[in-house]
Amino acid sequence: MRSRFWFIWMIGLSVLFSLISVVSGVEKLDRGLVAVEREDGSVFLSWRLLDTDPEDMAYRVISVPFAQQSRPSFTVLTDDKPYYRTNFVDKNPKPSLGTKAFCYRLYRYNKAKTLKSWEQLGSVTVRLRGRQYISIPLKGDYDFQKVGIADLDGDGAYEYIIKQPNFNTDPYQQPGYWKKSTTTYKLEAYRLDGTMMWCHDMGWSIEAGIWYSPWIVYDVDGDGKAEVYCKAGVGDPRDEKGLVQSGPEYLVKIDGETGKVIAKTAWLSRDGFTQYNYYCRNFLTVAYLDGKTPSLIMQRGTYKLIKMQALDKNFDQIWYWDSSQEEKKYGGQSGHGLITADVDEDGRDELVMGAAVIDDNGKGLWTLEMGHPDVAYVADIDPDNPGLEVFYGIEPRQKTDAICVVDAMTGRKLWAHKESTRHVHGQGMAADILADSQGMEVYAGERDLKQRWLYSAKGRLIEFTETGTLSPRALWWDSDPQKEVAVSGSIRDWSGEAIQQIEGRVIAVVDCLGDHREEVITSLKGELRIYTTTIPSSKRLRCLMQDHQYRLGVAAQTMGYYYPAQLGK
Repeated sequence: MRSRFWFIWMIGLSVLFSLISVVSGVEKLDRGLVAVEREDGSVFLSWRLLDTDPEDMAYRVISVPFAQQSRPSFTVLTDDKPYYRTNFVDKNPKPSLGTKAFCYRLYRYNKAKTLKSWEQLGSVTVRLRGRQYISIPLKGDYDFQKVGIADLDGDGAYEYIIKQPNFNTDPYQQPGYWKKSTTTYKLEAYRLDGTMMWCHDMGWSIEAGIWYSPWIVYDVDGDGKAEVYCKAGVGDPRDEKGLVQSGPEYLVKIDGETGKVIAKTAWLSRDGFTQYNYYCRNFLTVAYLDGKTPSLIMQRGTYKLIKMQALDKNFDQIWYWDSSQEEKKYGGQSGHGLITADVDEDGRDELVMGAAVIDDNGKGLWTLEMGHPDVAYVADIDPDNPGLEVFYGIEPRQKTDAICVVDAMTGRKLWAHKESTRHVHGQGMAADILADSQGMEVYAGERDLKQRWLYSAKGRLIEFTETGTLSPRALWWDSDPQKEVAVSGSIRDWSGEAIQQIEGRVIAVVDCLGDHREEVITSLKGELRIYTTTIPSSKRLRCLMQDHQYRLGVAAQTMGYYYPAQLGK
């Protein structure tokens, strides 16, 4: 009777915590337990440390020879004593009987000796396949352009939503830019085990280009399950050339479990824009404008007129803003993506739309009036400057200051590149990659002049080169505090030797599995591949996805050009 009462009480407590998470807007996460092979034949496991975990949280890792057995025999791998790290290496893995699978379970440590008295946190099976990554097979021989990461069914595990195929065209009407769409975009949802949940065809009313097709996946309505939001139209309104210049436009809400459209509202109108190139540039993101609940933010326009609208979960307007309302120049200041961040430290999110910031109340906060930035990162770049900073690379020709770091609260320039520039291009980088330089390093370059600059947080020129990518992807991968970079088919220290080889085109860097280190998601024909570190670490850092700014940065990565998520203060 006592054991039955205990079981009922635990179920009730679990339900209560789930309800609290939904009401408070906190994303419920499982442990993200992952196991992958290492080159020496050992198996590496890692798992999440959560915000709700006590400081002295300890674990037990066990191997289970019979995965399906209700009361299996087991071996305690952590020496049957408290284990405090969030990763573990099984140096002598023993596969389940008659298989090539290794089965593991993670428990919260207590002093009891019996398995039934332990609190299980997760389980995972890894099969011998000679690979150091997780593969999700797609339902066709195609690659994909974007990936959204969210829990669609409320079980605490992330699903992976892709937009395919990897075709892109730019609205700019010059040879070599705009191309007629040959197919329609599809959004497809997959579980980590490869199960395809649903497919949504965006249709011919959405041309196959990033700026026509903004979408995000996030739990805006607060039911504990993420929804997908995207731009939509009706039928096939393309003209003879293939341009979509007429017809109704909508923002639609797609149920995350079924893929069915369950609500829609009007998208920002084309009115006031002078040409196709300007009104075909669209954005969509999430912000906590009141500091408590998520809102949807739509934007139309980048280079001239800019419109922005904030909506609540029911698609009711919170505020509307456009650049013509401001006395200072806000038009043409947009970047290639909206960044959500609390830049003025009032507990409410602002929208860094590029070289200008819109306050949580829908009013302009500040603008550089320098034009469109290709490079824009909001982070604690300089720890000596209070609050956050923004690193910019301004695209239009500048006599000076095109590369700069500014105070995020005021827009005041802390330092700037003093040479003239023609076209700062690519996504650049802002990351702590060098141990001997305080704060983050920032990187940007010229497209045409083949110049790249790496600066310290204080504006000291560290490195100048004429070669190299314009968009290195920084990530936490090994066990030191500095980030590594994913470039040229490998993960490596800045200017160092390869640590890990990777295949495919890098789509995202995100802490979606295991401990606080980040995974690299790549696209190959017919496959979504997730590379996760196999390097042991003694650090106990909480899951990055529980950092507010980082989590919203991940959500925003599907709407425009890709910008790696940054931690808030």
